[in-house]
Amino acid sequence: MIRYIYADQLDAFPLLKRSMFLDRADQFRTRLGWDVAVDAQGEERDEYDGMNPLYVIWERPDGRHGGSMRLLPTVGRCMVNDHFLHLTGGVRIESPLIWECTRFCLSRETDPGAAAALMLAGGEVMQGFGVAHYVGVFDARMVRIYKRIGASPEVLGSQGEGRERISVGLWEFSAEAHARVSSSAGIPAALSRGWFEAAFGAGVVRVPVAA
Repeated sequence: MIRYIYADQLDAFPLLKRSMFLDRADQFRTRLGWDVAVDAQGEERDEYDGMNPLYVIWERPDGRHGGSMRLLPTVGRCMVNDHFLHLTGGVRIESPLIWECTRFCLSRETDPGAAAALMLAGGEVMQGFGVAHYVGVFDARMVRIYKRIGASPEVLGSQGEGRERISVGLWEFSAEAHARVSSSAGIPAALSRGWFEAAFGAGVVRVPVAA
């Protein structure tokens, strides 16, 4: 199932929290070889985890992390503006209608369809919070995943070649995209919406705090 959890709520889910940060270390440092900070407990975190982001998490039946992504509004500090302006021609992306999506992570033992489930949940956040677009930095391996799910971004800028290529992308989520991703995930739209409403209710929801 999908859970929507702010950083200041993670302690209520200790197994899910620990397994998420362990899986992030495994994916980003061990498998991809990124220069990321891993602490003595083997968990990967960065400065943006301290800004009370909203985590969208695929929880496996045993309560462990299967996949996740991290959301922050671009009106505050965010990774694309702090570190990747060279990919946007120096143009800062700042709007209450654009949120940044980072740290898209999948466990080695995740369930089939977890990646699509996360993208579907991202669409629920867009609809529920009135977000028009996501922006995010992605590497070459994600291109195939996005195409398979049916949620490819508009590429704003890229650098590098082959497997070393990184890009900044902009996503929107139309009704047609929602249907495609729902089919890819094997999750009925009503169930996906139900998970969102279980977290936030059907009324007003709160926006992540911009630092």
